[in-house]
Amino acid sequence: MTLTTPIRTALAAGLLALGLQWAHAASEVKTIVFGVAPGPYGDMVKQAIKPELVKKGYRVEVREFSDYVQPNMALANGSIDANLFQHTLYLEKFAADKGLKIRPLIVVPTASMGLYSHKITAIDQLKKGDIITLSNDPTNLARGLRFLAKLGLITIKANIDPTKASERDIDLNPRGLVFKPLEAAQLPRTLDSASGALVNGNFAFAAGLKLSSALALETLDENLKNVIAVRSEDIDKPFVKDIKAAVESPAYAAVINQPASVFSQFQKPQWMPAAVQP
Repeated sequence: MTLTTPIRTALAAGLLALGLQWAHAASEVKTIVFGVAPGPYGDMVKQAIKPELVKKGYRVEVREFSDYVQPNMALANGSIDANLFQHTLYLEKFAADKGLKIRPLIVVPTASMGLYSHKITAIDQLKKGDIITLSNDPTNLARGLRFLAKLGLITIKANIDPTKASERDIDLNPRGLVFKPLEAAQLPRTLDSASGALVNGNFAFAAGLKLSSALALETLDENLKNVIAVRSEDIDKPFVKDIKAAVESPAYAAVINQPASVFSQFQKPQWMPAAVQP
């Protein structure tokens, strides 16, 4: 059967229209790019969050940054759509200091800061002159000092806001320890030279340190648990609501609470139902 010119023209037009519809549908697939720091949170996105978003038609990418600065700058300038690496106190101070319009979306299970050592096996073995390294960014420096105070290793001056304390605000240091603030990502590397290091959970995992090997683990306040952050202007957009729904889903909880999962050791946010607490 030979098609007439009008029929061929109509068929070609129909195929073109169909192709344009397919192309338009493909272009509408939203890619969500998450920024993370080294550690377990990239895996949390890939294993626990991404599958739920894929079900809703999203593509999900994870971009790893080497420090605690770049993920927020990338979020603010639109290079990424969300990030997961920081707690609320850090986010709020960083955003205020840099004038960034970013905000927390939801708290997630978090690996706590730990005091690690390759030289001693118990805190009471620390002695005069021993070096303890800790994060040098103001928020985590104050956090580390509060942790040391809870361990009984120092006291902080009474007239100081403990959330803003620096090493200059140490009141009593009965063991005569030496404290050296350094970039957070470098802290695991100091364990071969220092007597101990206060290492944030993500960098501990990235360095192969197990939570169970810490001399002590911090009990996290809610504002020290990690959050997913987004741009303030995006907070009511569908993709942000879908991220939040993915984290609140039973499927997410199932991944987090698998006994063999590293996430099962993390401290859970208050919003998670008691049934999924460890």
